Amino acid sequence: MGIEIERKFLVITDDWKLLGSCVFMRQGYICSDPGRIVRVRIEGEHAALTIKGKTDGISRGEWEYPIPLDDALQLLDVLCEKPLIEKNRYRIPFGGFVWEVDEFFGENAGLVVAEIELESEAQSFAKPDWVGREVSFDRRYANANLFKQPFCRWDAQ
Repeated sequence: MGIEIERKFLVITDDWKLLGSCVFMRQGYICSDPGRIVRVRIEGEHAALTIKGKTDGISRGEWEYPIPLDDALQLLDVLCEKPLIEKNRYRIPFGGFVWEVDEFFGENAGLVVAEIELESEAQSFAKPDWVGREVSFDRRYANANLFKQPFCRWDAQ
């Protein structure tokens, strides 16, 4: 079992856009229960099935398995809850880490979030200038919640 330890932040400027590589992602949820999430993701030409356990602080169990692209397309079309999450992901090296910046589309357009994965919850790191308020504990920003309550439907930010 892998453990995912992730911190999440809002992005406050566009300074990050030219700093890393970009890939388009589509993902959907077979199960979006907070204690047992099952996600299908297509990232470029690669596909994966991911299972995530209940979050404890900023940590949770995570298992990820590559699957055939055709299977992922079928799962997204037939089995996953709608709407799907669509986004560009940028991977940006900074301060010895790789930050992942997600720029969302569709009903989540306008939302840009940066994530950093850590080895421990207490691990320190430097934040880039384009990273703002932390939202790690605000479940609205979890991808598994964004299809249920898209960003465009939120009240004032």
